[in-house]
Amino acid sequence: MRGSSLVSNSIIFAIVSIIISWKGGAKAISDESFVKCLVKQSNPSFPISTAIFSPNNDSYSSVLQSYIRNLRFNTSSTPKPFLILTALHPSHVQAAVICAKKHGLQIKIRSGGHDYEGISYVSDLPFFLLDMFNLRKISVDIDSQFQTAWVQTGATLGELYYRIAEKSKLVGFPAGICPTVGVGGHFSGGGYGNMMRKYGLSVDNIIDAQMVDVNGRVVDRKSMGEDLFWAIRGGGGASFGVVLAYKVNLVRVPEVVSVFRVQRTLEENANEIVHQWQHVAYNLDENLFVRVTLDVINATQTGEKTVRATFRGMFLGDSATLVSMMNQSLPKLGLVSSDCIETSWIESVLFWTDFPRGTPTSDLLIRTPPSVPYLKRKSDYVKKVIPKHELKGIWKKMIELEIPQLVFSPYGGKMGMIQSTETPFPHRAGNLWKIQYATNWNEGGSEAAKHYIDLTRKLYDYMTPFVSKNPRQAFLNYRDLDLGINKGTYFQATTYGIKYFLHNFDRLVHVKTKVDPTNFFTNEQSIPTFPSIN
Repeated sequence: MRGSSLVSNSIIFAIVSIIISWKGGAKAISDESFVKCLVKQSNPSFPISTAIFSPNNDSYSSVLQSYIRNLRFNTSSTPKPFLILTALHPSHVQAAVICAKKHGLQIKIRSGGHDYEGISYVSDLPFFLLDMFNLRKISVDIDSQFQTAWVQTGATLGELYYRIAEKSKLVGFPAGICPTVGVGGHFSGGGYGNMMRKYGLSVDNIIDAQMVDVNGRVVDRKSMGEDLFWAIRGGGGASFGVVLAYKVNLVRVPEVVSVFRVQRTLEENANEIVHQWQHVAYNLDENLFVRVTLDVINATQTGEKTVRATFRGMFLGDSATLVSMMNQSLPKLGLVSSDCIETSWIESVLFWTDFPRGTPTSDLLIRTPPSVPYLKRKSDYVKKVIPKHELKGIWKKMIELEIPQLVFSPYGGKMGMIQSTETPFPHRAGNLWKIQYATNWNEGGSEAAKHYIDLTRKLYDYMTPFVSKNPRQAFLNYRDLDLGINKGTYFQATTYGIKYFLHNFDRLVHVKTKVDPTNFFTNEQSIPTFPSIN
């Protein structure tokens, strides 16, 4: 190929001159042969040079920072990629894989940047960033017998929802409530939202995929085989290759859905309501999802700290039925018709994201969050109802720490009907709800980070008696490096792998060993290969 002529001398010179510091000391990154390799391997009809950004490029910093969603990883001391490739065509992804293998370079793969520990764009080893945000084509088919959509992994959930609603207001897709989350990470880690009790997770509705495998080939479900297709639906796609697109089954939604948000403090009987909620939320009609968010605020009357519980729900039906159902199952909340809003499914997405009423649905196409904080997240699963007096202890601990926020998302319904081995995501029957520990702060610096992360860990430790045990389970999409870090061995990886995947972990390792025996696709919490036996 005559591809080398497509790369400017400035880009080649920048790559030649880059030196990156890492834990092993200063290491010179490959010379222009890496860039030449990218050019040679990509399709000449889709020039790759415009997709390459080095630190000498004026746009490098803005490209890197544009999809960082945790300010903890946007500091001057955060390790940076020696090159960013914003793929414009599948051949660019193929070239990235082939050339990274040839030159022994670590590749980080980013779609939306919402991974809580920055794993998709930070590393202590020399690395380059493959950013997928330009690959966001969505094709919705509602005319065939089975209504489906192909969505590239650089698309956001908001874009997917909007494009579905463009075609029909009577179909939707069960995925997350945050519209700026990238499809790639969300789907490959499980993907849940407020329709999971009716339709399961995102991964439960994926029927095909296109990916670039470790050999640089574009494969689909048929050519990759069922084992690999199983693995990339909940096992973390970046451990096995670069997923380009998923094909999903769309689901039916009614013309009218009903939503509500009701808040109660401890002084307004929140303890009694939460206690009742945990007995019934997992057992409600599968069309109804009621989440509880708990945070610490100043009490209106006294100014002292108290806990506020926010009950937010969605019902796939009319508000009269919703109120009747809630007053029968959760009467202590006292839901009334004026608390409810009847709306379309697509407009309910705006409600759950706290957009003001009347916001046009086109705002779902905005790819930038309204704010980007410093943050830490952790997760748990609850299998037994927490006694009322123990709930009071939790509230007391929250008030003592003031953070983090707790988010309770109920299971049951469809989530209890799907076998735990159907996908790598194993947290099915037997779970009452999932907990997210959510801590945000605005102060920069390592001392502030340590302070807030330590407070989050203290509440997590306090919750130990009330959550799953042996192992204490966790949700992959709430990435948490406290659970362990992959240092290159199977046995080290079990510290987090068993918590994320339970009995599915060894099957994931088996698939990994088969399709990527040299462990090329690796990150701080990737699936390892089995130890070689001499």
